Amino acid sequence: MDQTYLDYTVDRLEKLINIPSPSGYTAEASAFIKNELAALGYEPEMTRKGGVFADFGGADASDGVVLLCHTDTLGGVVSEVKDNGRLRISAVGGLALNNVEGENVRVLTRGGKTFTGAFQLENASLHVNPEYRDTKRSFDNMEVVPDEMTRSKDETRALGMENGCYVAFEPRFIVTPSGYIKSRYLDDKLCCAIILAFAKYLRDKNIVPARRVYAHFTTFEEVGHGGSASVPDGASEIIAVDMGCVGKGLACDETMVAICAKDASGPYHYETTSALIEAAKKCGLKYSVDVYASYATDASAAIRAGNDLRHACVGPGVYASHGYERCHTEGIVNTFDLLAAYLL
Repeated sequence: MDQTYLDYTVDRLEKLINIPSPSGYTAEASAFIKNELAALGYEPEMTRKGGVFADFGGADASDGVVLLCHTDTLGGVVSEVKDNGRLRISAVGGLALNNVEGENVRVLTRGGKTFTGAFQLENASLHVNPEYRDTKRSFDNMEVVPDEMTRSKDETRALGMENGCYVAFEPRFIVTPSGYIKSRYLDDKLCCAIILAFAKYLRDKNIVPARRVYAHFTTFEEVGHGGSASVPDGASEIIAVDMGCVGKGLACDETMVAICAKDASGPYHYETTSALIEAAKKCGLKYSVDVYASYATDASAAIRAGNDLRHACVGPGVYASHGYERCHTEGIVNTFDLLAAYLL
């Protein structure tokens, strides 16, 4: 991966991350992906579920491979406008309260308005609440405090904030001089940006893969069914391009491309996973092979849906997953290079 495609990846990543897209509220993110692919000369299509599907070309359509990544993220949906005018939320995906307390949010109304606020414990002033430190956090005692002059349910509802509105947490995207990228939602917008860069590379270099390559940018991965549909005829293999986990007991770090051998849904296809490992070795890439006990991907969803496919999972190492996440540009390069080595 040369610098041109790395710069493109980071630029598109920042743009995509700053588009709110909790599962179910993904139209703007999907439109961004579709427009990027169209600008590169592809003919992307919207799926009925709201994802983006594209054919990257290739000679052999009878042995096609589908790359899966997802634009949807964690977030919340308003479940109650409280008597004090503040908002109780229900989690979208695996949202952990200790990762979002005190975070700034955007409240996205069904009428098209956006309001800002913060997600706080009830009675959040430490000088007022002597039980602040010891209170067990729950979705019943945490609330969104809107940045509006509202102190009642009726005042908040009059502004347009109602049950069913989405709540998106601010990503706080940062690139450090040492090459680290810190942000919410690197899972999985980082891989979306890498696949966009791969699509650009194919066009710029006029490369026609030996096998037909497709990409599906899904919109319901965080709730378990993103990759369960839209598998084209002739596809024999499906590869989730999703974050690699970094943490205690795992070989992966943020500079590597991770190859997942098994996750909570079971083992990935042995031969496909082995072929990816061999491609990484042959190219001298920094890679890991790991088992993720609390993890599943769109490729797993595709298999559970009954598709007869070989499936695998690769992606850049990401630390603090489902929190304020961190990756490194080296991990981007190694992931891009593994996709190129395996598919071209």
